[in-house]
Amino acid sequence: MTEYTDHHGPEGLRIRGTVVVVPGRGETRATYGRFGRRLAADAYRVRVIDAPDIDADDLTGSLTRLGTRLAEAVEGTAAEAGVVHPVVLVGSDSGAAAVAALLSRTEGSSPPAAWWPDAVVLAGLPGHTATAVGTWDHELDVRTSCPAHRGTLTDDSQVRRGSLNDALPGPLLTAAYESEAAVPALLLIGDADPLADHDALARAAKSLTRARLSTVRGAHHDVLNDLQHRSVAAETITFLETLRNELVPVVAVESSAW
Repeated sequence: MTEYTDHHGPEGLRIRGTVVVVPGRGETRATYGRFGRRLAADAYRVRVIDAPDIDADDLTGSLTRLGTRLAEAVEGTAAEAGVVHPVVLVGSDSGAAAVAALLSRTEGSSPPAAWWPDAVVLAGLPGHTATAVGTWDHELDVRTSCPAHRGTLTDDSQVRRGSLNDALPGPLLTAAYESEAAVPALLLIGDADPLADHDALARAAKSLTRARLSTVRGAHHDVLNDLQHRSVAAETITFLETLRNELVPVVAVESSAW
């Protein structure tokens, strides 16, 4: 059985970059099928890995294993045209926390050049305060209001129900929020996400040298897959294209009446 789910761009188009998606608590690779296809349609090479296994008693080992899997995932895309940069890690929920913590831990060392990201997208980064989600119906309400995404989660027998009740280790979240990673970062959060700490996210974004915090109106915890998924994917693509343009926005609004 493959360890990854791959999404390829349209035939004949040159690959514009490599995106590796790291799911969160309870999610599977299938959870990000729609998101992966949308980015791939714009000629990005997208690979989704399994959600990281975070051991609170061995955080260092957990992050080391994630780094190894990310290296394998990125280097495994090289068969087509080499590793195509920019390489961008997209993490959601615990995946976002693990990616941010990994970069915080490794920053300043000599990371493997092939997989070390040129940028990160951190979506639905949870706050320190644990929130009980209760029943599956309540968990769905916390996650999303999108009927299609609710169906995807419900119909996938591999989705671990009740996973949002599992608190993330405090040191992991501390490392994520206090990260000083120098790579450009897009932080995405729903304004209706009950698991988010918006004040802490704002402070984290200001502490980073090249970060953008985007709040999605009406979105819940699964911000990449909620009802606003088209706009969120567009924001992600805009970030990827801006990254390719040395962080200079490709489109500048000169005048607007709305």
